[in-house]
Parts: sequence; structure tokens; C-alpha cells
Amino acid sequence: MRVGMLTGGGDCPGLNAVIRAAVRKGILHHGDEFVGFMEGWRGVIDDVTMPLTLETTSGILQKGGTILRSSRTNVKKIPGGFEKCLETIEKNKLDALIALGGDDTQSISLALSERGVKCVGVPKTIDNDLSGTDACFGFDTAVGIATEAVDRLHSTAEAHNRVLVCEVMGRDAGWIAITAGIAGGADAILVPEVPIDIEEVCRLVTYRREHGKKFSIVVVAEGAQFPESDQATVGTSVDSFGHVRLSGIGQALAEEIEKRTKYETRSVNLGHTQRGGTPSAFDRMLATRYGVRAIDLVHEGKFGRLVVLKGTEISDIPLADAIAKTRTVGQDLLDVMTSLQPPKGSK
Repeated sequence: MRVGMLTGGGDCPGLNAVIRAAVRKGILHHGDEFVGFMEGWRGVIDDVTMPLTLETTSGILQKGGTILRSSRTNVKKIPGGFEKCLETIEKNKLDALIALGGDDTQSISLALSERGVKCVGVPKTIDNDLSGTDACFGFDTAVGIATEAVDRLHSTAEAHNRVLVCEVMGRDAGWIAITAGIAGGADAILVPEVPIDIEEVCRLVTYRREHGKKFSIVVVAEGAQFPESDQATVGTSVDSFGHVRLSGIGQALAEEIEKRTKYETRSVNLGHTQRGGTPSAFDRMLATRYGVRAIDLVHEGKFGRLVVLKGTEISDIPLADAIAKTRTVGQDLLDVMTSLQPPKGSK
């Protein structure tokens, strides 16, 4: 079979591992040919490709980013976009298309499936917010980076008796914030699922001061917001999927904490460091399992589906189910967070 592959949306560690696994099994076990589209859906629209062979995918397992590069190209917003995609797919004589990406990328996969293209999706987002799967590859690496950053902030915060606010990624779901926050021993963790209670944050850092700890660590997801306020953004421009560029809640929170408590407070924004660099062993393994299952689905004729992790088993679900809603942090983890904090009214 001739199979196309692309990586859409934000890059993350593990993309190359998926590509490598699918190509290796496809070529070695099925005699497949692979066509890689460059820069996500833009490459499909413009027919910009590279060959994916055993040679071109050799040595990429441990590399971050993606050899296919990526973009946030929304086919729906481009005049004649779907028609151009269909022409490219026909021109390249593809029997199937494997798309690696989050809900935006998979929304295009679903639309093409409805137009007769044989698509298989692989869930990729460090935000870990794609429905139907217990884990997206890239998340574990991002959490590891964020946790190490929180660990490092402890020493400098303690040295200067400061409150340090660490802003991490997480547009609509706080998986990185709550996981890295709990793992890193943060004193307050703020996520998009719950409006920021600034009085509670100040109570927690004040409690520590009054009990001999003159420093505090606060972890906040970029999408967290104060009640009745919009998310903090950089500028007003949006990408092709309508997303604003989030950033700044960490600084706004630091300023508010310092104003209310009079404690010296600083903020740090981890930004794109969270999605760069080599993938963790867990992400390499998960991505490899996803890549193998993706090419298996192609040969089983199971199209319009997304590869997912359920417990410890790899499975698959309809693409429509995967993008139906955002997978958010549950009350169970929120309860773990509050269990580690002094309850309200404590003295």
C-alpha cells in the first residue's frame, strides 16, 4: 500500500518515534511505500512531500520535533482547501493517510474521512486533553521538564524568601500544571478547570510564612483565569483555528500576590521548553506502540479511527468521539491537590 503521513499542530517529543515505527512495520512486514507531507496539512494542500523510507527514518527515535515539520494549517479556512487535498491524495496514489495531531488536526482527518479519504489518526498533544485516550505522547516529557523546573525553583525561592510563580502550558486543561505541581511539591496549583481564587492562593502562601516557610511555589496553567476575566494573551491575533496566543497569567498572578501579601514575588514562563528536546522513555514507547497500531489499522481496513491508550492496552475509537469534547482534569486529581494543602480555617 501507499500510505501518506503528516504531523500537524504544535510539535512535541515522540512524533519522530511514531513515524519511524509505522514506516518500519509497514515496509518490513507489508512492503508498503510511504509519502511524508511537509508542514502538516499545508503539505497536503500544496503537495510538498519527502520520501519516508528505512533510510530517511533511521536514527530519529530519540529526536524531538518532527522530520516532517509542522504547521497550524486549517484546511477549512482555505478556499478550495479540501478539493486541493483530494487532488494531492489522488495524484500521489495514496491508499491511506495517517495524521499525527491533536483535536484541530484530527478535525481535518474526520472531514476528509467523510469525503472518502481513508484516514487513521494518532493522538498528539502535550496538553493531554484529547478525549478517548488515557495518554497522548509528548505529555510525559513535558511533565518531566516542568517538574524539573519546579524542583529548581525551590532552591532559588528559598534563598531569597520569595514566592515564585511558574507558568506552564495548558490552554483548556490543566494536566501539565496539576501533574508537575503535585510531583514538584508546589504549594498552590491553578488550572483552567477552576477559576483562580486569589484569596485562597494568598492564604496558602501566608500560611507557610506563618509556619516558618518563607518561600512558596505556585504553578499555573497558561489557560487559567480569574473569575469573570478572559484568558491572558499576547496580542489579539488568532491562528487559523481561532486560538489566541496565551501567555501572561503567571506574571499577572505574581503581581496580584505581591500586592496583597507584600511578599516579594516573581514569575517564570516555561513556554516552548516544555515541548522541545528528546522524548522520555515512556513517550518513545507509547509513540512506537501508536505507530505500529496505526499501520495495523490501515491493513485491517479500519479507517476514520484514532489510535488510543486504554489502561495499558492500545485500542482505537472513532475520530468523531475523540474530538467531541476536551478531556479535562477530573475531581480526583483536584482532591489530591487539596489533600496536600492546609484546609481553610487552619491556623
